[in-house]
Amino acid sequence: MRKLWSQPDTRKALLESLAEKGYGDEQLAEIRRMIDAEKSDLFDVLAYIAFALAPITREERVDTHKEKIFSRYDERLQGFLDFVLSQYVQEGVGELDQEKLPHLLELKYRAVTDAAEQLGGVARIRDAFIGFQKHLYD
Repeated sequence: MRKLWSQPDTRKALLESLAEKGYGDEQLAEIRRMIDAEKSDLFDVLAYIAFALAPITREERVDTHKEKIFSRYDERLQGFLDFVLSQYVQEGVGELDQEKLPHLLELKYRAVTDAAEQLGGVARIRDAFIGFQKHLYD
């Protein structure tokens, strides 16, 4: 499950599959409330159901993995990823969807072109955005 969840495209497919089976956003939010995990990642809710693993908060997840994530990127990308992680802690796993990347770049840098200039190009940003997520769920 970690491997599926740590990639934005397979995570999205898993969530779509769950929704098709009657476990959409509302149902998963209700389960999250039932197990007192409102500040946890949906991954932790699913891991609790499937494997009886105690959920941790998104903030705890970030604190646990931040050093490992940052060790793989230069200072400029660390600044952007720190911003992404703060959005994730505040808003949830939806902030890690690939479709959110342009919005996140605009929030932090005002324009995607400005972000690309400062961070070394769109491909580099995209690779970092997707790449760090596998370490967030180690």
